[in-house]
Amino acid sequence: MSEEQVEPTSAWRRVGLAALVALSVVGVALAVPTVGPGDGTTTLAAAAEQQKSDLGVPHDDALLAPHDHNDPATKNDVSRGLAVGADAAAAVDPTTAAERKAAASYVDRERALPDPKLVPTAAHPPRTAVPADRFAMAGGCYTLSASGATFGPYYFKATRLGGYLLHTATGELTRNPNGSVALAAQPGPRADWTVSGGSGTFTFQIDGAGALVAQGGALASGATGTTFQVRLATGCPDYPEADVNVSGAPFGGTTPYQEVRGFVDAHTHGMAFEFLGGSLHCGRPWHEYGAPYALPDCSANPVAGAGTMAVESVLSGGVALDPVGWPTFKDWPAPDALVHEGTYWRWLERAWRGGQRLFVNLLVENNQLCRLYPVKRNSCDDMDSIRLQAEDMYRMQDYIDAQFGGPGKGFYRIVKDPYEARRVINAGKLAVVMGIETSIPFGCTFKSLLGRDRPACTTAEIDKSLDEMQALGVRQMELVNKFDNALAGVAGDAGETGVLVNTANFLETGTFWAMEHCDPVDGESADNPQLTLPDITAGQQDALFGALGKVLGLLPALPLYPQPAHCNRRGLTDLGVHTIAGLAKRKMVFDPDHLSVKARAASMDVIEDLRYPGVISSHSWSTPDTYPRIYRAGGFVTPYAGDSTGFVAKWRRHLGWADSRYYFGFGFGADINGLGAQGNPRGANVANPVRYPFTGLGGVTVDRQRAGQRVWDINTDGVAQYGLYPDWVEDLRQVAEAQRRGDGAKIVDDMARGAEAYLQMWERAYGVRPDSCRNPGLRMSLKKAKRLAQQMKRKHLTTAQVMAKVGQPYQRLGKKYVFCVKAKKAKGAKAKGAKSGLTKAGNATVVVKFNARGTVKKVKIRR
Repeated sequence: MSEEQVEPTSAWRRVGLAALVALSVVGVALAVPTVGPGDGTTTLAAAAEQQKSDLGVPHDDALLAPHDHNDPATKNDVSRGLAVGADAAAAVDPTTAAERKAAASYVDRERALPDPKLVPTAAHPPRTAVPADRFAMAGGCYTLSASGATFGPYYFKATRLGGYLLHTATGELTRNPNGSVALAAQPGPRADWTVSGGSGTFTFQIDGAGALVAQGGALASGATGTTFQVRLATGCPDYPEADVNVSGAPFGGTTPYQEVRGFVDAHTHGMAFEFLGGSLHCGRPWHEYGAPYALPDCSANPVAGAGTMAVESVLSGGVALDPVGWPTFKDWPAPDALVHEGTYWRWLERAWRGGQRLFVNLLVENNQLCRLYPVKRNSCDDMDSIRLQAEDMYRMQDYIDAQFGGPGKGFYRIVKDPYEARRVINAGKLAVVMGIETSIPFGCTFKSLLGRDRPACTTAEIDKSLDEMQALGVRQMELVNKFDNALAGVAGDAGETGVLVNTANFLETGTFWAMEHCDPVDGESADNPQLTLPDITAGQQDALFGALGKVLGLLPALPLYPQPAHCNRRGLTDLGVHTIAGLAKRKMVFDPDHLSVKARAASMDVIEDLRYPGVISSHSWSTPDTYPRIYRAGGFVTPYAGDSTGFVAKWRRHLGWADSRYYFGFGFGADINGLGAQGNPRGANVANPVRYPFTGLGGVTVDRQRAGQRVWDINTDGVAQYGLYPDWVEDLRQVAEAQRRGDGAKIVDDMARGAEAYLQMWERAYGVRPDSCRNPGLRMSLKKAKRLAQQMKRKHLTTAQVMAKVGQPYQRLGKKYVFCVKAKKAKGAKAKGAKSGLTKAGNATVVVKFNARGTVKKVKIRR
């Protein structure tokens, strides 16, 4: 039987057989360590080896192989950080009730500040009767004229920059193998025309196969193409595509450098279709031929499709799912469809049109699970996969540009620094930040041999990799994901998911997670509990790993630990310290999520020692002992999105951790596309459902989203795919308002300030001091301010140059930045800024006005 003839069921039997063969090669990994209840001591023969292993501080040097803490060859064998066991009481939320109340009051004052003025921007360039260049025809209806004949009309479906399908009601204009030109029912390379020319006259070429020719009143092909006049027309059928269903212009700022508004997602995996070898995930975020090809029938590939549906069946509790995507979408996408595409570009467009303005795309891989999954088309090496996904991001940016009329015109803009991001957002587009979340970054695994952890990387190799990633565009990074590595220990996963991932951890390192019993005072700040009842639920983060474990038959490898709470003895290594310092040196944002409590506490010690504000917890894989430290460092937190009711509860708690020295905004981490289940619906019969259409951020109108034959409703479908995040924010409003009058507006206000809060955190990572109005100790003298004002005007400093000298402005509205300085108020004088809280006795404000180019035009000092 040929590969194409294999039935899905028998194909999956082959997948399962291949998995068993793979496991037989590493059979020793299925040995089961057992830890005695409560005391952290092992009861099997493995105990002796585990006691020798230098898993962290505290440790007994007498039990370790000889090592010198100052010797570069051995110092990375010893993890450092807080102790576990009885000393875990140190891991506790450090804030008091009074401090939390004061923080919430501060956020109330933040919301009362003036909002920046927002203006409508054009989603697409204006369409003219005569297209100016070869990119301008995208999404339009045109005729082709030459030699007295007119052909068409054709709908120009952009496949790439300067490439098009010429679509009609009966098919695509196609060059046949014999050189004739006709309409074909399906698109393909011979229907993908490369266009050259401009000012309304163009030629059409099939790369390497001839050009379009007008001959005797008909179309043919030849070596030399006809130059056609292309003119706007009517009567074209639309090309099959997902709808957006948001009306109204996107909003931007009045200047490129003002305060921004918009939602921020700091944790999503838009390129996860390449993840785990590239054959588990069904669908992709874009395809040159659009939604019918990017969101296909998952059973079309009998081998890879069978594996996808088998895993998805486990995630759905054994229910048989319809594999068909476009056009019916009966069973996917859905909140718990973790191996089906959730970030198709039109869904991203809907999120952007609905108010999102900042999107962090994390490049992700897990080499061991990739190797165990027997069907693959990509390398399983973490860094190979990351490089491939980074290239994909740029390819998708080009593809979206093609849909919007040319290079730089699409809404999806990969940004490299906070200043570029601010310009992009104020232009009304989506700023996309590239990040990393992978288990073995830079090849920094370790092997536990003879009681010693032997790292597979050096500081020099880490530096070289960081330089490469920075050049590639990476600006945010986690040290670990699923496995302990040479940089740090992990928090681990709970339940059935944890069993599989822990087994893979053994395959990678030669050790299971070193979880010991601990008793944090707050009852929360521990790592994930082990040996819970095997259970996969739709709302469980990263349930995909547990589903893979069940399908591949890996779950019997059960490490037995003492009763929860659990804390991983592995902390932060010196290589981990070096990596965090390397991120800070390169102005890259550090994310401590997924680290063990011990490693995360140590990482925050490093952040505080470096006085580095570039730190974010992006999706709730931190603990309450850390969140206040992140805020105090000048960092930012975006909790895991999940269901709307749960997220509102997270928002309320984080209000009590806000730091009054910094601008406050709030965001979310969707973790969509292969790793994190999305928010389930609250139901259509609740007292306060989302009512369509509703008014979204910036005044746009948001209706139910449609794609093919499917219509999604947040009330009944939950966050089935990324385009429903504007609806989810509206659901947050409904939930918060029902709990406390006025809170609906407050949570949306805080979410709308999220993009600005991220940018200000990122600016501080670039060395810009916090604003002097919220931080009185940073205010310069009036004398120095006057001297600096003259310098700013004389040298026409840019906004970035002004901030480098003065710090972040307290307000940046329109063309004005406002700062605070020290000054004695004249006797009996009234502070002009008192109404807005800018000035108090003994203080003054400096107002810097910029011109349209963003350079200083005027400086005023007000007392």
